[in-house]
Amino acid sequence: MHVFNLAEMFSRLAPAARLLGLDPGARRIGLALSDVSLLLASPYGSLARRRLKENAAEITVLAAREGVGGLVVGWPLALDGEEGPAAQSARDWAGALAEATGLPVTLWDERFSTAAALRMLIEEADLSRKRRAEATDRVAAALMLQGALDAHRAA
Repeated sequence: MHVFNLAEMFSRLAPAARLLGLDPGARRIGLALSDVSLLLASPYGSLARRRLKENAAEITVLAAREGVGGLVVGWPLALDGEEGPAAQSARDWAGALAEATGLPVTLWDERFSTAAALRMLIEEADLSRKRRAEATDRVAAALMLQGALDAHRAA
């Protein structure tokens, strides 16, 4: 399996490789992309959630186009930090995605990324409800990926 902890993931990255953050939801997968210096995560877009094979193909193309060397997948732990059914499902999906894409994957706690994204979009961006729904997934992915980048830098 190609699922690693954060330190292992970073040690496997080629120089100037970027990370792709994925926030898998029931209907969409939010996407965020790091810069080549691995300091900043930016919202990138979203994919419709489909069968793993289809999403893996889309992610593989995107990774090749953007110079992505690894994936950071949101891991929805329970509020107490335990791994419930949703977190186990994300772990299984991440492992299957790693196998299908050939890219190393790490899981990152995303418990509050969607709530933070919504709060930011409501309070700071003043977006309509429809535009918020479109932006939430990619902003949540960026917040989650930024957390992983910040944790790596702090380590």
